[in-house]
Amino acid sequence: MNTIKSLLFNRFKLILILTASLALSIVLLMIRAKITHSFFFLFLVWNLFLAIIPYGITTYLSSISKPKKFVFAFWFLVWLLFLPNAPYIVTDLLHLKISSNPMLWLDVLLVTSFAYNGLMLFFLSLSDMEKLLHQYINKKYISSILLLLFGLTAFGIYLGRFLRYNSWEIINQPSAIFTDIFEIIFKPNIEAWVFTITFGSFLAISYWMLKVLKEKATVI
Repeated sequence: MNTIKSLLFNRFKLILILTASLALSIVLLMIRAKITHSFFFLFLVWNLFLAIIPYGITTYLSSISKPKKFVFAFWFLVWLLFLPNAPYIVTDLLHLKISSNPMLWLDVLLVTSFAYNGLMLFFLSLSDMEKLLHQYINKKYISSILLLLFGLTAFGIYLGRFLRYNSWEIINQPSAIFTDIFEIIFKPNIEAWVFTITFGSFLAISYWMLKVLKEKATVI
C-alpha cells in the first residue's frame, strides 16, 4: 500500500494533467449533448474506460518490487488483451462521416479529444511495460518485443473495429476469434494487413518520437 501511495505521489503531476484532459473530453461530450439533444457519442465514455485499464495494470505492476515471473506473466497477458482498447478510439473518427451535427467542428474536437487521451494512455502504459520488461528480458530483445506489440495492438484494433470483437470474447468465444485470425493469416485479406502494418507503424513512430522528445527535454 505504501509503495502504491509513493508511486501515485511521484506521478501526481502526470495524473493531475491526465485527469484534466479526461475531464475536458467529458465536458465536450456534455456540451455536444446539450446543443444537439443527442447522446450519439456517449459510447466514447465506455471506450475511454477500457483505455484506462492497461495503464491501471502497469501502474499496479510498477508499484510492486519486481513481481514474481508467473504473476508478471499473468498480468502481462491481461494487459496485452486490453491494450488495443486505448488506441482503438482513434478509429472512432470514422463516426464523423455519419454525424448530423451542423457544428461539425465540435464533433471533430470531441472525438479527437477522446482519441488523444486513448493514445496518451497507450503510450504511458507501454512506457511502463517497457521498464518492467527490462527486469525479466535481455535489453537487446526489448526493441523487437515492442515492434511485435505494436503489430499485435494494430491487429487487435482491426479485430475490434471491423470484426466487432471485444477483449473478453477471447474467453467467451475463443474458437470464433481464432478461426477468423487463421483466415486472415492464411487467406488473402489486403485490408487487414494494410491496416495492421500502417496503424502499427503509426503507433511505433509516435511512441519513439515521444521518447526522443522526453530525452531531449531531460537534457535541456
